Amino acid sequence: MAARRALRFTAMAEGSSLGPETLGQIHDEVRRLTVAYPKLALPTLLGDLVEVQDLTFQLLEHGRAKPLQARELYLLAGITSGMLAKASHDLGNPSAAMMQARTAFVCADNADHHAMRAWVRSLQSLISYWAGRPGEAADYAALGQGAIGNVCGTTSVWLACLSARAHSLLGDGEATRTAIQQAEEARVTAEPDDLDAFGGIMTFPLPRQLYYVAEATVQLGEDAALGESRSETAVSAYRNATEDEWAFGDQAGAQTDLALARIACGEIEGAAEAVRPVLDLPVERGNFGIVSSAQRVHAALHGAGRRSSSAAAGLRQEIEAFTITPTSALVR
Repeated sequence: MAARRALRFTAMAEGSSLGPETLGQIHDEVRRLTVAYPKLALPTLLGDLVEVQDLTFQLLEHGRAKPLQARELYLLAGITSGMLAKASHDLGNPSAAMMQARTAFVCADNADHHAMRAWVRSLQSLISYWAGRPGEAADYAALGQGAIGNVCGTTSVWLACLSARAHSLLGDGEATRTAIQQAEEARVTAEPDDLDAFGGIMTFPLPRQLYYVAEATVQLGEDAALGESRSETAVSAYRNATEDEWAFGDQAGAQTDLALARIACGEIEGAAEAVRPVLDLPVERGNFGIVSSAQRVHAALHGAGRRSSSAAAGLRQEIEAFTITPTSALVR
């Protein structure tokens, strides 16, 4: 609270124009939040995100920034709005998430920041994917890929991986494999840009790519053994990830994908072992994506030949207990 008060005081004390100290403090605060977002539970971050967005909006609305400063401030406002879009998604509210994402896109437009436009399209694809709209998710990924132009950062890898996941849900094997290949090629040519420099949620590290590829393979369902192998690779990547690469939500996704792959191979005990770290997560980390992933495992356990299994029944009960708390209750 004291840090928030200091930030607002600095903005006021620098007078009628936006000063370098205020802009520098906002930049540092946004970077802190982008790094923290994949690692910390949402309740610890939400208040700071709302505060920074409100401050950037006020400074822009009051016309206190010079043209070059305004471009940077619009970028910072766009990143913050993007994180709030992700926050709304994590709370299971895709409508609010898309509203914040559209605001982020407007900010990217006003900043004339090509990479940020592509990043927001990635975010919109992610929101649509988890909202159960894979066709829309594929369309947003295509929009981002079509406009990527000279973007050299890891957003290009994210877009290809999003395309792979969306097409796997649509059952399009050829498009899924093509997108996975595009992601591999994009990884080779990617060079960190100014969005990657923020770190955390603004970059797309290799473990996250491996997780998306595993999920696309498992969902496509053409090769259960390959799905299990790729999921094991993703889980191992997160187990050995550096601090900059690690994200609790994506690690949980990789674990549930491994559980799904093992269920497809008839390995119920192995699935229980894979999903155990997810079911042991504290309540405040049970965001919408994690809960939805666990529910996919629950649904798979109802498949033919598994419903009567005592191991499957026990695991279903554990998943039901884990998912009973509404995601929206995380910040109440």
